[in-house]
Amino acid sequence: MLDRIKKYQDRLLGSFDVTYKRYLFEDIDFNDKMIGIFGARGVGKTTMLLQRLKELQDKRKEALYISLDYPFLSGVDLIELVEEFVQGGGEYLLLDEVHRYSDFSAYLKTIYDLFDIFVIFTSSSATSILNSKSDLSRRVTLYNLYGFSFREFLEVKKGLKLASYTLEELLHIHIDIATKITKEVEILKEFKEYIEFGYYPFFTQKQTSYYQNLINTINLTIDLDLTSLGLIEQKYTYKLKKLLEVICESKPFEVNYSKISTLANISRVKLYDYISYLNDGQMLLLIEESSKGLKKISKPAKIYFNNTNLLKAYCQNSELGTIRETFFANQISCKHHINIAKQGDFLVDEKYLFEIGGKNKSFKQIADMPNSFVVTDDIEVGFGNKIPLWLFGFLY
Repeated sequence: MLDRIKKYQDRLLGSFDVTYKRYLFEDIDFNDKMIGIFGARGVGKTTMLLQRLKELQDKRKEALYISLDYPFLSGVDLIELVEEFVQGGGEYLLLDEVHRYSDFSAYLKTIYDLFDIFVIFTSSSATSILNSKSDLSRRVTLYNLYGFSFREFLEVKKGLKLASYTLEELLHIHIDIATKITKEVEILKEFKEYIEFGYYPFFTQKQTSYYQNLINTINLTIDLDLTSLGLIEQKYTYKLKKLLEVICESKPFEVNYSKISTLANISRVKLYDYISYLNDGQMLLLIEESSKGLKKISKPAKIYFNNTNLLKAYCQNSELGTIRETFFANQISCKHHINIAKQGDFLVDEKYLFEIGGKNKSFKQIADMPNSFVVTDDIEVGFGNKIPLWLFGFLY
């Protein structure tokens, strides 16, 4: 069996030629004994594993890549397989789609405890990884791989090398940063394309099939990942898809749970579970109000689609305001804590207040508020505390 897996590995690497490395590659400490990478389907987890595999092979390390959705692995004991690999001098184990293996957290714990080997694993389901984190506590370091930032999209499409910036840099020296970037890129044209097609790495394929590929990816998440975890029965998967359609018809700030429950034919109790699953699968983005105490466990104040590409794929008549807010919330939530603000649109890290709008948006709604900023669409370079919306795509 080990020889067969190695043949598959060699075949994969023989046709693999992706050289661009995502932001997370530099953030990972590969000296950790066990690393877990989770994220939505299609964001590049397998690509990252194969890049790491090539890197290890170039260093003459004994590494093995196993995709746990290989049909011929059905019934194979993973511990026995790893034992054989280690006895043959194996040093690094790269496990893809680990949530497809029954009771995977127990197997990972055993591998960690019994073998002197480095392990990197991926999962398309945040639910499975996060729920098993307690079983793997003190053993695994977890990383969330997000889709392409606007910066990464530009680097891949235009062949550029562009810096990322901290939030504080964007807030305080945004004019200098934007002036530098707009000298290299026709920024508003590219930003419009990113909003529609740039979040998932497969944007490099035909745009005519992009949305169909995206819908297929989401269907796999619902039909395969959530059912294999036992979170939802196969016969009820249509309800999650119906739920996505219903959310399209609701503005983020007008979420009516009773109405959604009725339209999607889902009980209120199940509705909260389903919304949570879709959030963990990075199809939705739930943002709570800024509150303390018992209020923190209440339902989310706003429900967004996770990113603008998903929004465009499912909701063809999306309002411009929703698109703008979705982009901002998606990009900033990668590295920062975001809440719905009581005054203005978003409160970030319990410190910075943001109002999102078009180029003529004023400070009226957040006038005299400390650390407040207007984030504006359709401008290349801002001024004062007015910052271009696109610039928040350079946070990672």
